[in-house]
Amino acid sequence: MELNEGLGFVRARNHGVLTTIRANGRPQLSNILYVPGDGDTFRISITDSRAKTVNMRRDPRISLYVPGDNFFQYVVLEGTAQLSPVATDPHDDTVEQLIAYYRAGNGEHPDWDDYRATMVADGRLICAVHPERAYGMVAT
Repeated sequence: MELNEGLGFVRARNHGVLTTIRANGRPQLSNILYVPGDGDTFRISITDSRAKTVNMRRDPRISLYVPGDNFFQYVVLEGTAQLSPVATDPHDDTVEQLIAYYRAGNGEHPDWDDYRATMVADGRLICAVHPERAYGMVAT
């Protein structure tokens, strides 16, 4: 499968399974919501304390599995994760990225001040996925 074909499929959806590599070499799978980022990247909101974040800091190779409309339709993007700094101030760049992520995935928030404070309290950051290869089945 050409990367562009896989990217087109993934852009039309927003739920998937992020796979990272544990220290023992086994996969760690996490259900996630993603939104398109700049260029061919995809963004995911994650917390600093989670296993997937620890895994990506140690080994940034990831796979993103995106299901289609039936069991046999899917795309897997393989790529590299780039992690933003952890949100430490309600007005830092990471919180601004998290706001852009929220707007892209959910629209407007009813209380942005509360959202900003929550992002810092949760230790949130942005994972940008940079796809390098795609495979799967997209035939209907």
